[in-house]
Amino acid sequence: VQLVESGGGLVQAGGSLRLSCAASGRTFSRYTMGWFRQAPGKEREFVVGISWSGGNTYYADSVKGRFTISRDNAKNTLYLQMNSLKPEDTAVYYCAVPKTPIPLDGSNLRKTSSYDYWGQGTQVTVSS
Repeated sequence: VQLVESGGGLVQAGGSLRLSCAASGRTFSRYTMGWFRQAPGKEREFVVGISWSGGNTYYADSVKGRFTISRDNAKNTLYLQMNSLKPEDTAVYYCAVPKTPIPLDGSNLRKTSSYDYWGQGTQVTVSS
């Protein structure tokens, strides 16, 4: 099982980036998927989760209205469109998948311990 993130980079405040997470080795189309991020010196935090169908999403308050998650199950790929970026969005961004289904409306969605597979991360740096 492998998750590979891409699309990170350096952008000015107010700019946009689109992250991708390509999954291989397993079909993830029946599983909730999530994006997390980790800033230097801080714990990894939940950003957003999406149901297996893509029809339901759950965003952290800090990114609501600015970030949009989507998925293409045919391509086994997860996306994160990030607009109106702020310096506080600077972090390494990770995609993650659990071995067992996670309810989108439960607290487990936001816990790193609920996820079993992680990508290597992609760096997003937002300059002021």
